Amino acid sequence: MEPHEMMQKIVLDNWHTTLKRTNDLIDSLSDEQLMQEVAPKRNRGIYLLGHLTAVHDAMLPLLGLGEAHYPALLAPYVKEADSKQDYEQTPAQLRQYWKDVNASLNSKMAALTPADWLQRHTSVSAEDFAKEPHRNRLNVLVSRMLHLDNHRGQLVLLKGKDE
Repeated sequence: MEPHEMMQKIVLDNWHTTLKRTNDLIDSLSDEQLMQEVAPKRNRGIYLLGHLTAVHDAMLPLLGLGEAHYPALLAPYVKEADSKQDYEQTPAQLRQYWKDVNASLNSKMAALTPADWLQRHTSVSAEDFAKEPHRNRLNVLVSRMLHLDNHRGQLVLLKGKDE
């Protein structure tokens, strides 16, 4: 295996592991648990699930892999803080959106070559990319993996609530 292929495999394997751990956790939480705050005066689980879904959905256009499936999630789950009110989406709907977005994202990412990962993402200009080639698709994936792991750590705090 060539070094660039090894790099791609390492990063994608870690992405899939982090995603599986998060999926397992989300699947283990009840709707009632998702409605709880992870800690006093902190985000609720439903907000975090919507937030992660919106961020992963936004990765599709950011990586140049297509349009977002649920762009309406950006405003309530990314641009705004948890309102502590009812959201338009139910926990069941958000769970399905989460699965749909990640299935699409993973399918499209699987088709990328190691060279594709080192290409610029869509929010960096060609001029800026020439100066900073590390602002590439791979960098986006690594940063989103860390973001996912951080919020998974928050969601873990919901285990045991309302059981």
